[in-house]
Amino acid sequence: MSSSKVALVTGANKGIGFAVVRSLCKEYSGDVYLTARDVGRGTAAVESLKKEGLTALFHQLDITDPRSVHTARDFFTEQYGGLDVLVNNAGIAFKVADTTPFGIQADVTLKTNFFATRDMCNMFLPIIKPGGRIVNVSSEMGSVSLSRCSPELQARFRSDDITEEELVGLMERFVRDAQEGVHAERGWPSTAYGVSKTGLTTLTRILARNLLKERPGDEILCNACCPGWVRTDMAGPNATKSPDEGAVTPVYLALLPAGAKEPHGQFVSEKKVQPW
Repeated sequence: MSSSKVALVTGANKGIGFAVVRSLCKEYSGDVYLTARDVGRGTAAVESLKKEGLTALFHQLDITDPRSVHTARDFFTEQYGGLDVLVNNAGIAFKVADTTPFGIQADVTLKTNFFATRDMCNMFLPIIKPGGRIVNVSSEMGSVSLSRCSPELQARFRSDDITEEELVGLMERFVRDAQEGVHAERGWPSTAYGVSKTGLTTLTRILARNLLKERPGDEILCNACCPGWVRTDMAGPNATKSPDEGAVTPVYLALLPAGAKEPHGQFVSEKKVQPW
């Protein structure tokens, strides 16, 4: 078993995830794993970093495939005795001009951005080592979507006593309402991506709260963040930030110094805690 510290980044063969890996290779004193669904694209990404003089390791990981998540968890448990840094970056978004029915967009988007990321958190949280860092790459669109929800929904998403079970129920309800074409009249905004990120940021707050109760002395910090509007396949070529600039806040949270108590359970943008 390796005694090295180890970091894992999901959805990292391109875009923000790739930039996070590149930055961690330069700044993190441990092994850095670039993970991706596609083995060919993942290994090609590792090779491109090698040409920059940077060393990343590859492990196949499809967060929507439970077997793939189990295999990855078992690998890091056996090889490293757990994980020190988890950056949940993998996510999807339909283009604005996409004509796919909204109900299908809601189902597909939340399956990856919320439910699969939740599965990743629940599978890996038990093997996060003391002093570990969990970073969920969310979006300011989650905050915008929250502000467009009904007052009742806003109150639940912002409450300090919302449970993971209740949150899952709300996310399932959004998908059902979207599929039935009644989401707007039931208090939801018309953005599947935005609602998925509202859910992810809320989940982060719940997980952070649970960590304080269940592992109070382990000093694990769990936060959500917005990388900003970044030039990626998802956001398009007109965005204001490069992927490397988008990686700054996720990497900042991944490398919070030992002994730090905060931020924890927060939504962070431009390295600053934002109101929720």
